[in-house]
Amino acid sequence: MPSQAAELVFDEATKVYPGRDGAAVDHLSLTVPAGEICVLVGPSGGGKTTALKLVNRLIPLTSGDIRIDGTSILQHDLTELRRSIGYVIQQVGLFPHMTLEGNIGTVPRLLGWPRAQIRQRVVELLELVGLDPEKDRRRFPAELSGGQRQRVGLARALAANPALMLMDEPFGAIDPIVRARLQDEFLRLQQELRKTVVFVTHDVDEAIKIGDRIAILREGGTLAQYDTPRRILAEPADEFVAEFVGRDRALKGLALRTLGELELAPVAGADGLPRLPAETSLRDALALLVAERGDALLVIGADGSPLGIVKREDLLS
Repeated sequence: MPSQAAELVFDEATKVYPGRDGAAVDHLSLTVPAGEICVLVGPSGGGKTTALKLVNRLIPLTSGDIRIDGTSILQHDLTELRRSIGYVIQQVGLFPHMTLEGNIGTVPRLLGWPRAQIRQRVVELLELVGLDPEKDRRRFPAELSGGQRQRVGLARALAANPALMLMDEPFGAIDPIVRARLQDEFLRLQQELRKTVVFVTHDVDEAIKIGDRIAILREGGTLAQYDTPRRILAEPADEFVAEFVGRDRALKGLALRTLGELELAPVAGADGLPRLPAETSLRDALALLVAERGDALLVIGADGSPLGIVKREDLLS
C-alpha cells in the first residue's frame, strides 16, 4: 500500500490558559516537511504536549494557525480531522473489552470500511509491528506485555493509513531494553511508511535517535531552536540549548555518524585489528577501542570484505 504524508505548519500557534501567568505555547512557528519526524523536547512547562494536542484540536488555539498540507485545522470538520490523524499516547489507551482485532479496526469501522478490508488491514498491521496475526488478533490487551500493547497502539494509529501521526511519549513507561527495541522498530517502520510524525519526549537521547528534526521549547512554550539533531549538537543556539542537550553533546554527536561516512586509510597492516561493519556508529566504535585499548580498527562491508582502516583520532576529529 503506498505511503502518504502531509506537510505540517505551525504558524504563530499560541495557547493561553485563563488565569495563567504566560502562555503554554507562545507564537510557535515551524514547518515539519512531509515524511519527516519532528520531536518536541524541553523542560516541564515547555508546552510540548499542549503543542501536540493543538494539532488535532484536543486543545483549542488561542491565536495563530496550524495547517496540514496548506489547509487550516480550523477549516476541517473536527471528527474528520481526528479520524485522519494517528494518535499514540504513553498509556496506549486500548479498549480492554475489545480484542486486538477490534482495537486496531476501530477507526476503519468508524470510516465505514467493509469487514473483509478491516480484517485484511489488521493482519497486515500485526505483521508489520512484529506480532502474529493468527495467534494474537483474538487476544485481549490484558494478556499482553507493556511492549506488546505499545505495538498494538502503534498499529491502531496506523490503521486508516493517516498522513500525519501524533505520538505523546509513546515509549515513556517501558523498561529501557524494551524501549530501545521499540524505538528501533518504529524507525524501521518509518523507513518503510514515511509518515509525517510529531513526537513528544522528555528524553534528549530519544529525541536525537528518533528525530529528523528537533524542536527545543523553553519554559513558557517559546521555541529555542529547531534543527537537525546533528546541527543542534554541533551548533546549539544559546546556553539554554547547550545545557539542555548536555555537556556530553560531542559524544552524543558521534552516535549520529557511522564509520562508512569517514575517509578510510588503506587496508594494509590490518592483521589483528578489531573488525566493525561500516554502519557502526562512531560512538560504538570509540567505545570498542577504549574497551580494548586499541588505536585502530578495520571497517568491513555488508559482505565482510575489508573497506579500510580508521584510527582512534579519526573518530574524534
